[in-house]
Amino acid sequence: MMKVYKSKIDWWLIILIGALFGYPIIEGIISKDYLMSLVFFGLVILIFLMFWSIQYKIVGEQLKVWTTKIDIHSIKKVYRTNNPLSSPALSLDRIAIVYNKYDEILISPKDRSAFIAELLSINPSIEVVLQ
Repeated sequence: MMKVYKSKIDWWLIILIGALFGYPIIEGIISKDYLMSLVFFGLVILIFLMFWSIQYKIVGEQLKVWTTKIDIHSIKKVYRTNNPLSSPALSLDRIAIVYNKYDEILISPKDRSAFIAELLSINPSIEVVLQ
């Protein structure tokens, strides 16, 4: 059985992308430089397609985050973080998953409690710290 959890998206990220790419699109329309508008509109579509593809899948006893596969039984700890490091997360309201000996991945599932409950149903020994 496979469960899919989408990434939470911060509102400020959408506004930032709208502002960065909206201006050249509008400027291109006003100045009749339609190629510039088309290129920037295409970039916006590519960015939102990338956003749409960020998801966290639990397949059997594995967690899949893009190309990373994590054995859920190797997860030691899940804790809340606002770490801004680059990661497959579209929100700064994140959780860190510590697995194996020193590995860690930052993600931002939209339904955090259901996601963690699913992990715990597979591996009840995961330490959860959500302060």
